[in-house]
Formats: sequence, structure tokens, C-alpha cells
Amino acid sequence: MSATTLYVPRDAAAVSVGADRVAEAIRREAMARGAEIRIVRNGSRGLLWLEPLVEVATTQGRIAYAPVTPADVAALFDAGWLHGGAHALRLGDITRHPYFAGQERLTFARVGVIDPVDPDDYAAHGGWKGLQRALAMSQAEIVQAVTDSGLRGRGGAAFPAGIKWKTVLEAPTPRSSESPIPNPESPPSKYIVCNADEGDSGTFSDRMLMEGDPFCLIEGMAIAGVAVGATQGYIYLRSEYPHAWRVLNEAIARAYAAGWLGADIGGSGRRFDLEVRLGAGAYICGEETSLLESLEGKRGMIRFKPPLPAIAGLFGRPTVINNVISLASVPFILAEGAAAYRDYGVGRSRGTLPLQLAGNIRHGGLVEKAFGLTLRELLYDYGGGSASGRPIRAVQVGGPLGAYLPESRFDTPLDYEAFAAIGAMLGHGGIVAFDDSVDMREQARFAMQFCAIESCGKCTPCRIGSTRGVEVIDRIAAAPDPAAQQALLRDLCDTLLHGSLCALGGLTPYPVLSALDHFPEDFDSRKTHEAAA
Repeated sequence: MSATTLYVPRDAAAVSVGADRVAEAIRREAMARGAEIRIVRNGSRGLLWLEPLVEVATTQGRIAYAPVTPADVAALFDAGWLHGGAHALRLGDITRHPYFAGQERLTFARVGVIDPVDPDDYAAHGGWKGLQRALAMSQAEIVQAVTDSGLRGRGGAAFPAGIKWKTVLEAPTPRSSESPIPNPESPPSKYIVCNADEGDSGTFSDRMLMEGDPFCLIEGMAIAGVAVGATQGYIYLRSEYPHAWRVLNEAIARAYAAGWLGADIGGSGRRFDLEVRLGAGAYICGEETSLLESLEGKRGMIRFKPPLPAIAGLFGRPTVINNVISLASVPFILAEGAAAYRDYGVGRSRGTLPLQLAGNIRHGGLVEKAFGLTLRELLYDYGGGSASGRPIRAVQVGGPLGAYLPESRFDTPLDYEAFAAIGAMLGHGGIVAFDDSVDMREQARFAMQFCAIESCGKCTPCRIGSTRGVEVIDRIAAAPDPAAQQALLRDLCDTLLHGSLCALGGLTPYPVLSALDHFPEDFDSRKTHEAAA
């Protein structure tokens, strides 16, 4: 009898609630019963409130049981779960679950399905197909395919990826004598840099992809290298992701061994090398020029632009900088064609976006959907409303620098232009929900405090303005007539918005002003004084 395969996630979210202990309990119980099993540590399916979610490969297909604890394991064996037996934790085919069934998983198609560090399993599920097609195309054809797909940067700025790649492809490269790299024998003329410094609150799609399907990112970066003529890539990973660090390094080593990285990728005679570099915990290094400074071994501080990184980036060379999801979207585009990707979405927002539900939400997790569904649909159809059972009062979209949206904005479609029209941004797709117990003045204060702590200090509006912002918001709470202090706060936000060198200071006014505009009652200190009296 062949061994039964069980899938137990190695994703950090699953591990945090006991997935490693569950895997060990399954091994011990199977050994005690003489049952032949094989455990695959896969990625998470994204239904995080159900972790640890264990799937069993049966003759009926993969059957899910969740959430499983070590104490449940013996009873699950008694129920015959190795053959899909009935049990209170049995969910059946997880792809038919209401949370999962309505999704359009393009980038996350393999996450939770395959062994993340097995290149053959990756290939068996459509992996490397995009790279193989790219190797048969000209550089201009690859760039045109990315352009035609409508892919925009998924890190927050939503800049068209094809334009960035075209700029790097056409950028002149400095002569080796001009290289700032000490004594290089043959320095790369161009670079591919993946921004994996996922520091926004409520975001985890980059981490899930890197832990659950790292070869997808590796393939996307290799395609980018072939497209623009870069032979060296770096993944700049935040230090708070130790699980992703281990998975990425193991996957890269196996990709080299399988011939998908190195001097002869896919037998094409073309070279692409890849390394992972750890950041040191600075939020500002999520900004591309600060990231480059850190990657070069310097303090992470903003660079003046121009020149753009596409012209003079890492070590002064033309550099493609994209985030994890942007690069991981590329294999699908090359494998299935630009039109197949462009057919998803609305307006200028094409393709899909992995949305991350967090905060006070009943069903936290990842939802990959085409652009166009509304925030209300996401919060209630997928998220199930608040975890507390109270009304959702506010939602912050796009990380700690995103606007706070009231219930009256929940019917806004998830679309870059639609969000810009209401003074908000989609950013990286992080959604943090708050129920009606939240104090929005405190949330505005947090935004200013966050900016003050995380500022690199290079520009005065961000360095000093954020500190003054905290002080002004504190004065609003104490002032018998807050109108003058609110006017001062708006003036300070205008200075930050138009005078900061980068998006940290430039976007901090978004959460502050949106809280002030949509929830003015929380800034009326007179009500606080009356309540206290």
C-alpha cells in the first residue's frame, strides 16, 4: 500500500498557531498505528482563521480538516481521515469553500497546493512555463507582453511595470571603468531588485507567496532579467520574516541545482544569479531608493530623484525594482499571454490583486480577486463582518499611510482610480477593519507618531512635522475650543503632503485628514469634557 500524503502548512501564520506541533503529532500517531504517511509542508490556502488547516490526499481528492490541534489527531485517525472519513473538523474540498470558491487565483494558484521547495512539483503545476516562453522571445517582445497585460506595481505606487522595464532595457550602461564597485572583474551592467520589505500593517501577501510558492518569484525575477539584460538579482527581505528567509534560500539552491538559475538558465546559455539580502527592520527601506542605499551597505535614507533607479539604481546601474507580487504576476502573463491577464479587472486596473483582511474581522486571510469588487463585498461576503460582532465603523486600506474610510465609502470599487477619486489608495492591498469602539483621534495620532518614529530624518517636513503633528493632536484633546488646533493640523498636513521627499511624509496626511474629515466627532474635545463632567 502506498503512503498517504498529508499537507500541513509551514506558513508562518499556521506555525504561529501550532502547525509544527500538529505535524509532529501526526507523525507520532501514524507511527504508533503503523500507518504509512508522507507529510508535505505546504503554504497556506489563505483561510487564516482556520489554521492549522490539514489536507489529506484521498481517492476522493484532497480533503481538508480544520482547525486541527495536536489533541485532535488521534480522533481524526479513529475517524478514518486518511480515507476522507467524517469528523466535526472535516471541511471537504477546500476549493469549494465559499471563501475560496469565488476567488480568481492567478498569482496564488499554487500556494497551498504544492511543496514550496520542490522544483519538479512546481513544474508539474505549470511552473517554468513563462520563463521557457520568455527565453524564446526577444527582449522587446517580453517587455511588450508585460506592458500589454496592464500590470501595475503592486507595492503601492501602481506604476505601470512595462514602462519601468522598457526604461531599464533602453538605458545605457556605464563603462566598467566608471563602476563604483571596487575591483570588479565583470560587474553586472543592470540589476533586478525585489522589494520584499513588506512592512505595512495588515499586509502579508508577499510573505505568503514567498513561503508558499517561492519559485514563482524566482521565475518572475529571471524573466525580468532576461527581458532587460540583467544578470544579477537581489531579494531584499525584511528581517522579521525568518520563515521566508529559510524557504527562499532553500528554493534558490534547488533552482540552481535544477538549472533554472546560474550560467545557463533553462539551457538557454543566458545567465541570471539571485541572492537574498536581509534588511535591518527599518520601515523606510520599503521606499525604493532607501532600499538601494541599504542594499549597498549604507544607512537607509531617501535618495533625491532624478536620477530614477531605472537609470541609475543599484551601484549606479539601471535597475528594475518591483515588489514581490508584481514580479510573481509575470510568469502567468508570459505563460498564458498578456490578454489572459488583462481580461481580469476594470478600467486601468487590470489583473488581480491579493487582498489581505486583518484587524477586527471575523474571517481574516487572503483573497485574490480581480479589481472591481467593492469594499463592502470584501468585508462582509469574505470577511464575515467584525470579529467582535459590532458594526464596522472604519477601514484603513493601503497600510499605515492609507486613508480611513467610513461606512459611507464601503461601496467604492477596489480600483486604483476609484480610490484616488475619494482621497484614498489601494496600496499593497492590506485591509484593516475597526468596529465602532475605535477612537479615530487616537488613530490619527498613531499615524503621526508612526511617521515620527520611522522617518529617516533627511527632510524637515517629515522629521519635524510628524513630531509637531503628535503634539497638535494632543492639544486638540485638551483644548476647550479645538477649531484653532484643527486648522493648524490641516496646515501641517499640507506641508507634509507637498514638502516631503518621499511617500512616508507625503502620505502621512492621508490617515490624519481622513479621520478628521469622516469622523469629526472624535476630535471635538468639548464632548470629551462634557462626558467627563
